[in-house]
Amino acid sequence: MNIKKALTLFDTFSQETRLMAFRLLVQAGPPGLPAGVLSEHLGIPHNTMSFHLSHLASAGAVSSRKEGRSVVYSANFDVVRDLIGFMIKDCCSVEFANIRENKKTGRSLIELVSCGGSGRKRG
Repeated sequence: MNIKKALTLFDTFSQETRLMAFRLLVQAGPPGLPAGVLSEHLGIPHNTMSFHLSHLASAGAVSSRKEGRSVVYSANFDVVRDLIGFMIKDCCSVEFANIRENKKTGRSLIELVSCGGSGRKRG
């Protein structure tokens, strides 16, 4: 992931409605949720929800598919994994954070190590 793509994603997630919608889609998993369900759950008017979902889709954070009369949105887990990987690779030393691939399950494991404890003053 390059810095422009990361900035686009951070900009996308920095808006409350988009972040809440994305979190619901992560909880829903790969099947996703219809736009109407997201709208109702968040108490957001349909046209406003559509605007935010479009923004998420443009950034690559979600994908959509048509099911009958509904548009179903799903979190793009690969993009988010790449964003986390970008942060770890470019912002943290490997001794403090890394992502390991579990070849057996095909899942990624993020390992974060405490960096000197809380309350340590920086000067």
